[in-house]
Amino acid sequence: MSNFTKALKTLEYNKILSLLAECASTDGGRELILTTVPEADVSRVKKLLTQTTDAKHMTSVNGAPSFGGIRDVCDSVDRAVKGASLTLRELLDVADLLYVSAGLIAYSGSKNVSCGTLGEIFDRIFKNPTLEKEIKRVIITEDTISDDATPQLAAIRKNIRNTNNRIRDMLQNYITSPQYSKTLQDNIVTMRNGRYVIPVKVEHKSEISGLVHDASSSGATLFIEPVAVVDANNELRRLEAEERAEIERILANLSAEVAGFASALVLNYSNIILLDSIFARAELSWRMKAVEPIISDFINIIGARHPLLDKHKAVPIDVSLGENFDTLVITGPNTGGKTVSLKTLGLFTLMAQSGMHIPAREGSQIRVFDKVLADIGDEQSIEQSLSTFSAHMKTIVSILDEADNESLVLFDELGAGTDPTEGAALAVAITEQVRQSGAWSASTTHYSEMKVYALETPGVCNAACEFDIKTLSPTFKLIIGAPGKSNAFAIASRLGLKESVIERAGSLIAEDSKRFENVIEKLESDRIESQQKVEEAERMRLEHESILREAKSKAAADLAAAEREKERVLAKAAEIIENARATSEYVMAELEKAKRARDSERAASELEKARANIRASLKSSKNKVDPVIEHKVENYVLPRKLKKGDTVILIDINQVGTLVSEPDKDGNASVRAGIMTLKTSVKNLMLSEDAEGIIFMDEKKKRIPKAVVTESITKSFSPEIDLRGMNGEEARIELDKYFDNATVAGISTVRVIHGKGTGALKKYLWNFFKSDKRIKTFRLGNWGEGDTGVTIVELR
Repeated sequence: MSNFTKALKTLEYNKILSLLAECASTDGGRELILTTVPEADVSRVKKLLTQTTDAKHMTSVNGAPSFGGIRDVCDSVDRAVKGASLTLRELLDVADLLYVSAGLIAYSGSKNVSCGTLGEIFDRIFKNPTLEKEIKRVIITEDTISDDATPQLAAIRKNIRNTNNRIRDMLQNYITSPQYSKTLQDNIVTMRNGRYVIPVKVEHKSEISGLVHDASSSGATLFIEPVAVVDANNELRRLEAEERAEIERILANLSAEVAGFASALVLNYSNIILLDSIFARAELSWRMKAVEPIISDFINIIGARHPLLDKHKAVPIDVSLGENFDTLVITGPNTGGKTVSLKTLGLFTLMAQSGMHIPAREGSQIRVFDKVLADIGDEQSIEQSLSTFSAHMKTIVSILDEADNESLVLFDELGAGTDPTEGAALAVAITEQVRQSGAWSASTTHYSEMKVYALETPGVCNAACEFDIKTLSPTFKLIIGAPGKSNAFAIASRLGLKESVIERAGSLIAEDSKRFENVIEKLESDRIESQQKVEEAERMRLEHESILREAKSKAAADLAAAEREKERVLAKAAEIIENARATSEYVMAELEKAKRARDSERAASELEKARANIRASLKSSKNKVDPVIEHKVENYVLPRKLKKGDTVILIDINQVGTLVSEPDKDGNASVRAGIMTLKTSVKNLMLSEDAEGIIFMDEKKKRIPKAVVTESITKSFSPEIDLRGMNGEEARIELDKYFDNATVAGISTVRVIHGKGTGALKKYLWNFFKSDKRIKTFRLGNWGEGDTGVTIVELR
């Protein structure tokens, strides 16, 4: 018998196994899980827990592997080894196993994640694609073998179909012939004893020669096989026998192939259900939001949530044992969570020793025990004439006999069910005996004597299930280091017991007990106040850290953005420099080429061609690097602070705009000019009402009147452009700049003159229009607009 057998039942370990089995994909995996018992070897426990963690990590990266609901093939494989032929269903099960095996090998070979400790299990799985494909090629369903399984089977089945058709055709003559219309009971062809027959009225049996195979229950109909089809029916029976023999041969061959791969198949199945159970533990860990406990020399569980309680209502508790004390005495009110705390401690130990993660916080520690001995619940037995106290004592006697320094002992309501004085004395004595055996223990009690014993004895610690005096209800929190009150009077009052009765009960308590309970109450009050201050300090610390993290994150993001902008500007500058260099080299090369051709017969044409090439290159460069011609105003200072909505003049581009945002701390503001919104320095802005009398300078230091500055682009812009005489590339370059100016001037419709001619320029321009995102629509001019020599373009 296992050292955990009784505790498994008492601590409801079987319910955890049921939850775990629900996470498995195969019947074999579920059976393996339901027979799981805790391990007592530390290295084995660590390996099981690591396997669960590795499986959890693999599922987080690659998802859960598919186990396909495979079936146990071990008995079938054993029969095949002994020479038996397997059924179609058994062979399909083997094929399914091989398919899942190949899938798991592929899953383990993923480059995304390491298998960790599961690698050795995956490595023990073998694939046999040849056998898998052959079984699936031959067997269609568990009732059907493919016609193409072998050439012989295909030929036999073809002959069977032909013979069937021949027999039906022969019998059809009887059914459709007027000669036999009164002879037949029904105009149908049916089968009796595997042979085709027709139903004949008994009074006309002499009219059809043949073999009688059956008669109706009334005797009015005979099922006769006409002589004409006897030979064909015999041929059909012979072919069906050949078909059965061929199928048996096919199944025997496939079974022999299975026997040749028998050991690998059995090994595959055992390893796959093992993996299924491990990945089931990983899935349960996800569902419970559990963590891998640290295997240690003591117990320290942080934020433990009993897995069988409603996870939305369960109150997390902290439980420790073994580091500073080996015995824990838990006190507190009824229904306050004492027994749940005790069960949580025991159940988490059993779960961890079975390789399961525990629903607690990271860093929780568990010790491995050889035995977990528990006396929890009512063990009253009518059949054995045992009272509650006697049943508990019988269990306790057994525990004391078994307990040693590798045992965890759990007592619920130790010493209860008898005279309180004697019960308290027994509780203390039993606890001392358990400590002498070297075992660690935790027990619940209401006895004050146990609280005093825990206060006075080194290595023994009190713990209390917290009780809220204000609401007169338990909080279900476990407080290590403080004894708890039963709060019987408070609970009784809450439930409606008269105050007079409660006061009388209080007067009957001994003064020493009263003083002790008052001390406990004062300690609890001080502890709660101290805890509230600690929690508030922790809240403020976390809030400060959060603000600091946000500030650092924002600063890092701003720095990264600035670095990216710097890199972009530097790259653009490098591009401009490189473009200028390439253009100058091209110009010089063209000039040199023209110089060399000067004395040739083609000098004039070469010079003109060089000019055209240079002009196109310069225009292309201008398109890439189009420096803004800056205009300046001397001795102008803004008379007041700019505000949103002001009408301003952008000095450098001679454009009127509206201020859409007030200047920032760096002196930059956003201005909407036409359809564009620009960000510029306030030094580049002038209030429009201040423009009177101000002298503007262009790049040549020439003075520009104010009216020309504010309206220069709009007034100088023509709503039409004449491209006649240009080639396609020259026209595209001119149009590109022209569309930009139209956008700045706020013009939405323009007239492009390309002439009629051969139509080549119009075709080139229309292809350009189709790809230009600035153009909304375009069309040929109507009569009066220039007809087909003009295209009307509408800009976005």
